[in-house]
Amino acid sequence: MIPSRLLIWLAVLLTTPLLLGGVTDVIPDGLPGIGDVDVSGRTLADLALLLNIVLVIVAGVDVLISGSPSEIEVQREVSDVLSVGTPNPARIILRSKCRLPLTVSVHDDPGELCETDRLPQDVPLEPWKENSINYVVMPLKRGATSLLAVHLRFSTMMGLWTRHEIRKLVTSVRIYPDIRAVYRYELMASRNRLAEIGVRMMRMPGQGREFERLREYRYGDEIRQVDWKATARQRQLITREFNVERNQNIVLMVDCGRFMRNETDGISYLDQALNSAIMLSYIALGQGDNVSLMAFSNRIERFVRPVRGKPGIQNILRSTYDIQASDKSADYSLALEYLTTVQRKRALVILITFVTDEVQLNVIGESLQLRSLPYLPICVLLQDVGLRQMADRIPSTDLEAFHTSAAAQILTGQAQQVSRMRENGVMILDTQPNLLTERLINEYMMVKTRNMM
Repeated sequence: MIPSRLLIWLAVLLTTPLLLGGVTDVIPDGLPGIGDVDVSGRTLADLALLLNIVLVIVAGVDVLISGSPSEIEVQREVSDVLSVGTPNPARIILRSKCRLPLTVSVHDDPGELCETDRLPQDVPLEPWKENSINYVVMPLKRGATSLLAVHLRFSTMMGLWTRHEIRKLVTSVRIYPDIRAVYRYELMASRNRLAEIGVRMMRMPGQGREFERLREYRYGDEIRQVDWKATARQRQLITREFNVERNQNIVLMVDCGRFMRNETDGISYLDQALNSAIMLSYIALGQGDNVSLMAFSNRIERFVRPVRGKPGIQNILRSTYDIQASDKSADYSLALEYLTTVQRKRALVILITFVTDEVQLNVIGESLQLRSLPYLPICVLLQDVGLRQMADRIPSTDLEAFHTSAAAQILTGQAQQVSRMRENGVMILDTQPNLLTERLINEYMMVKTRNMM
């Protein structure tokens, strides 16, 4: 129990005369005019003592006639799988077994890896009724965690006490990459509104071997796709359209080195990379391709063997949700050597990484230039948002000018190395972390449409 401000002020007010009475007791008798003050002081002290006793009795009665936290049943409803970096709905249900109406302030203890929003909330509870509140759990990091306890607080009938209880209520949850993006994609696809989330195409006519249909010529179609017999019959250009090749192999390589601990908008680069990898995996599985995922640092952290079909996304999620960034630098050569032992067939290899200088880019370029292997490599480079902001700002001091110059020099060196990698046949996707998902999807669709695999 916590005494309220009202009880504290009453206790202070009624205790003050007792203190003053104690002072008058030490003043010697016989001094002029002191005797009257002493008698009135003792009378006031006695009255204050009586009022303090009454206050203690009233405060005790207030506790006895008011409700107890033990008369409130608490239940938490939240999904056992949460998405990192996104608001996840949750609910707390309160059931009253108290004979008196209560107004309970409710708060939730989300543990170390999560935060809550829209809490605390005040919940009116009628006798023998139930009520609920809705709030949001915002996971900060992936992994396994628990929501630990629910805090209950309400005032007694006379307002002299605040009853408080920390109700232990452990709910185990697993924090996955942003799987809700998958549902948003499905919703947009069903409404033909993929452009709103940055995806340029939804249907991907390809250049495979299986003929699908004839259609009118469109600007940008290749001449070799024109069906001249149909064109002669229709007296207008007619193009052959083929199904996109299916059952192709996609390998996602996610850097888990220490540089991926960098954050933007409170989300680490590793979380951004995994979110985008999950989204791309779901789309590729929907296209009939086989998807595998490798997470590596200075060692192979995790390897998910190829899965097929949309249900396979659950296997990828379960295998990668607890991966954390290492404190070691990534070893790209080791990762590519391991890949050659587990993936011998032709595959689209997508490396998602974050580098800080051109030396690391040179190592990546040398590792990806495996011309004897049947891989089509795409290197996805996450941009250093802070470095680019520093290079673009207008300096106002000599120190800021030095920082701006150094940032611009680093970016220039990176750009030159990226150009050399492109000349050597490595496809490069240089993007901001917050645009990674849509740009990665568009790149995959472009590869499929052009039959580059």
